Amino acid sequence: MSVALSETLKQYVDEHPVFATVATIQPDGSPQLSVVWLARDGDDLLFSTTVGRRKEKNLRADPRVTVMINPPDAPYTYAEIRGTAEMTTEGGDELINQLSRKYTGKDYADFNPAASQDSERLAVRITPRKVVGSL
Repeated sequence: MSVALSETLKQYVDEHPVFATVATIQPDGSPQLSVVWLARDGDDLLFSTTVGRRKEKNLRADPRVTVMINPPDAPYTYAEIRGTAEMTTEGGDELINQLSRKYTGKDYADFNPAASQDSERLAVRITPRKVVGSL
C-alpha cells in the first residue's frame, strides 16, 4: 500500500534542486548509498541511473529502497521515504534531461559531454510505503 507525500515535501522536491541519498541493498545484505538528482510525479519520486550500475543491479535483485532528503540549509530537517522501485528505459533520456535542466540549467549532454558513452538510461520510480521525518 502506498502512502502520500506531505504537501511540504512535494513542494520542496519540486522547487529545490536537493541532492537526495538513495539506499539500496547489496547482494550480501549491506546497504549501498548513492547521491542522486530527484524529481516527483504525484506521490512517486523519480531518479535516473544507467544499466549496469550498482544501483540498477541491486534494485533488480531487491526493489526495496530508501530515499533520504536532508536540506543543506536545515540540517535537523529531513524526510526518509521508504518504498519500492520500478525501472524502465522508457522515458529514461527525457528524465535525465529534465533533471539536468533542474540541477544545472543545461541538457545532460551539455552538462556531461562524456554521457554519450554511458549505457542506456533508466527512469527509476519510487512508490512510497512509509515516510518519516519532519520535512
